[in-house]
Amino acid sequence: MKKNVLIFPAGTEIASEIFNALKYAKDISLYGGASTDDHAEFIFSRLIKGFPYINEERAFVDYLNTVIAANKIDCVYPAHDSVSVVLSKYREEIGAQVIIADYRTTSVCRSKKATYELFADRGFVPKTYEDVETVDSYPVFIKPCVGQGSVGAKVIRDKQELLVNYDENSVICEYLQGAEYTVDCFTDGKGDLLVTKLRTRDRTKAGISTRSRELSVPDEVKEIANIINHELTFKGAWFFQLKKNAEGRYKLLEISPRIPGTMGVSRNMGINFPLLTLYVFWGMDISVLDNNYGILVDRAFYNAYRIDYDYEYIYIDFDDTLTINGKVNPEAMRFLYQARNGGKKIMLLSRHDGDLDVDMKKAAIPKELFDKITVIDRGDKKHRYIEKKNAIFIDDSFSERRDVHENCGIPVFDVDMIEALIEWKDIV
Repeated sequence: MKKNVLIFPAGTEIASEIFNALKYAKDISLYGGASTDDHAEFIFSRLIKGFPYINEERAFVDYLNTVIAANKIDCVYPAHDSVSVVLSKYREEIGAQVIIADYRTTSVCRSKKATYELFADRGFVPKTYEDVETVDSYPVFIKPCVGQGSVGAKVIRDKQELLVNYDENSVICEYLQGAEYTVDCFTDGKGDLLVTKLRTRDRTKAGISTRSRELSVPDEVKEIANIINHELTFKGAWFFQLKKNAEGRYKLLEISPRIPGTMGVSRNMGINFPLLTLYVFWGMDISVLDNNYGILVDRAFYNAYRIDYDYEYIYIDFDDTLTINGKVNPEAMRFLYQARNGGKKIMLLSRHDGDLDVDMKKAAIPKELFDKITVIDRGDKKHRYIEKKNAIFIDDSFSERRDVHENCGIPVFDVDMIEALIEWKDIV
């Protein structure tokens, strides 16, 4: 039987990676939870809104239990550091399995101060200062004791600047000038560290790695990973971040017991950390398959649209629409298969020179995809063949679009507008 898995909050980059890792799993149905209107609306077909904010702990847990009961949720998957702490804290009161480490581990990881104190006698902790007066050299680096995404973190050049920016909720550290790295780890149900993978943070935005590549793991990093795994109690995927100092030694920045947003690097090498984490929590034996090829990810914004128009019929051109420069237009085909899955009727309406059947076969575009195929003469008008009113028309020709729009009164789309019709929601 499928298990119902709720990801909360569903609008984070972390949630997006968990979603991408689980959306094709045949034994999982995904649900999203949200406190605000955000991008989750465009990717979760089962999105539950109205959650209290996580700082209202009691109200949040009560609402969560209501959602769990109403939707038969089996597991709750946190996608934010603060949510991880609250879910682990109230684990025994929550009516579904919580997919996160124990409360001590999540609490230590959430606090930079607690993390550095726990590993203070280890050589990989950066030098920290108790307060402004104890700083003996500049520059230094200041960051919130509890925070994420580089919010509030900055380089401080002198004492006057530190006095302006420092408060008791901050941590003052030595300034690390070297490269920054993320170490993706996986601990099995017995507490054994099965995977340690090192990747770069070549470019970041709001604390999220947007360009990252896999590297071989030095023994120094493996030793740090084993020490952290021994001192804290992890289950499934977790990660930590390192930065090199002036001498080239690795220093710890932070630890987190959750899925990182760029863990897709490992997933696309064959290690699906979010799915394996679920399997470990379900008591299953797992094994890891790593392709071990070089991989680079570069992340950028993509557009997701929602148009306020319901339609059942699609009329689409062939030349320079379904095919461009003699090649199949993959975005148009993606849309048509998505539409077919949604039960819409697809009409191919073309003024094609040559044998359309032969050319469709050459392009490997199946005739069965279309409910009707119509080829018209050069002097004919396409609007004469559009019989349905709850329809859209897609064609590269402006004159064709204008003719249809004026005579049929339906929305018309150029090839570059097909992206507005693509849905990104889970398909299972």
